[in-house]
Amino acid sequence: MNEQPRLTSLAHGGGCGCKLAPSVLRELLAGQPLAQAFPQLLVGTETSDDAAVYQVDENTCVIATTDFFMPMVDDPRAFGRIAATNAISDVYAMGGRPIMALAILGMPIDKLPPDQIREILEGGRDICHQAGIPVAGGHSIDAPEPIYGLAVIGLCHLSELRRNADARAGDALILTKGLGVGIYSAAIKKGALDQAGIDEMIASATTLNRVGADLAKRADVHAITDVTGFGILGHGLEIARGAGLRLRLSLGALPWLSRAQELAQAGYFTGASVRNWAAYGAEVALPDGTPDWQRHLLTDPQTSGGLLVAVSPEAADAVLALIRDAGLPLAAIIGRAEEGPAGIVVA
Repeated sequence: MNEQPRLTSLAHGGGCGCKLAPSVLRELLAGQPLAQAFPQLLVGTETSDDAAVYQVDENTCVIATTDFFMPMVDDPRAFGRIAATNAISDVYAMGGRPIMALAILGMPIDKLPPDQIREILEGGRDICHQAGIPVAGGHSIDAPEPIYGLAVIGLCHLSELRRNADARAGDALILTKGLGVGIYSAAIKKGALDQAGIDEMIASATTLNRVGADLAKRADVHAITDVTGFGILGHGLEIARGAGLRLRLSLGALPWLSRAQELAQAGYFTGASVRNWAAYGAEVALPDGTPDWQRHLLTDPQTSGGLLVAVSPEAADAVLALIRDAGLPLAAIIGRAEEGPAGIVVA
């Protein structure tokens, strides 16, 4: 009887670590037409935001996004759940609420049995059920590596739309989930993470970022983005560039998954972490003598990571309490936005 292959062994990368490097993506999108010809397109590709947003009437906006990747865990249902949570997050990061999803599926049907593929789809459907939305259709192909994700449609009131480019000088920065998912996935691929660690990572990556829709109702929350494949530095830079501000992050305030620093010091990191630093390291100032393992943590690709929120400083403690009460206990105030050239200073 043939032994079924590990899901992660069928893919050259996994999770949001599969994303193209930020520099490559900017090069590919250079010269694309801007949205001026479509005045109702409120958010396009200009600031590398999380989703497209189109205004349909004086109050209502439609949010559209798609996200898919290769497995970073071997359990097929967990893979489906993580991929779905990650895709839906883009709608929450814009301040919206999802209304439906379409499945995107590419599978090596000669290598994976139908029951495993069905488990992936069921995992995605589980998360959509938690989010209160149907999987209303989709598209599938025979592919050399397993790929799964969703296209998600959401709605928001115009006043609750939150871009990644609207941070203000003085804003406090809050991160809602612990970092280290890419480090954990690298350890999983090499068989070096125990079940407790795998369970911790899956629990984080399958926690919906639905708090984003609640935060967007607050006028003192100015900008939101989700932290995924480009790491905390890469997605922080998108906020900095969009707002024309400098972000100052406190290394000691960053929240981590429980074994992230230990595993990073032991040499577990992804190729995406290296590509991320090569793409944007010139825009980041790190403390003198920062070791490589610490830099890998800061550029670590987060699959279904947390939200990075820019909020008025006087409201920061109240917003942090709201986020923790929503089931995100690792949420922390990690820095602030300030006047200065666009970039990030880590201290």
